[in-house]
Amino acid sequence: MNILITGASRGIGAAAYALLKKHGHRVVGHSTKGSDDLIAGDLMDPATPRDIWETALAELGGQIDVLINNAGIYDGVPDNATDEEWHRAWIRTLTINLQSAADLSKLAVSQFLDSGIPGRIINIASRAAFRGDSQQHWHYAASKGAIVAMTRTIARGYAADGILCFAVAPGFTVSEMTAEYLQGRGGAKIIADIPLGRVASTDEVAEVIRWLANEAPASATGSVIDVNGASYVR
Repeated sequence: MNILITGASRGIGAAAYALLKKHGHRVVGHSTKGSDDLIAGDLMDPATPRDIWETALAELGGQIDVLINNAGIYDGVPDNATDEEWHRAWIRTLTINLQSAADLSKLAVSQFLDSGIPGRIINIASRAAFRGDSQQHWHYAASKGAIVAMTRTIARGYAADGILCFAVAPGFTVSEMTAEYLQGRGGAKIIADIPLGRVASTDEVAEVIRWLANEAPASATGSVIDVNGASYVR
């Protein structure tokens, strides 16, 4: 299976990238700065999603079977920030977390429809889409709520064409993206809110992504899989 995953240099993305390759899939990954293995691309640039898609398409012989929209940021902004700081933070978060995923999904849907070959899209959302986030992360929660809405819209709109769309909604995970925030809020307080007694590992989230990419039945399209240790149940 040919797979493209964004944000593959660290955290959940790096774990999923490694796991999918381990299972024999042909995987092209992306990161902001790129590397010998990863496509470079700054998702604040509106031209980047198409550049990533076309580069990956060429590397994978003209066919992408699964798109995994994992790239995202978790930068806080105070609720008493200046208007300029507030708007800048919202624009950056929504552009990277939502708009780039929408742009890549549009390209994937177009390819799946034109080729007549079924495909899958997996969007990485967050527990914050359903229960909200901190006072410094309105924009993050909003971006992930929109990801869930987009996932369901794609699933409903294109299931008859063999295009399946899923989302994964992790809670806190042990990764570079959350380490500072977890430390700042106090680990004991966070653990106390998780019935499982620990935060999820990136490997656990990667395993859910792998299953959705390859094994999840078609009837599960539109599903959002929670990976949060029962800290939020729906």
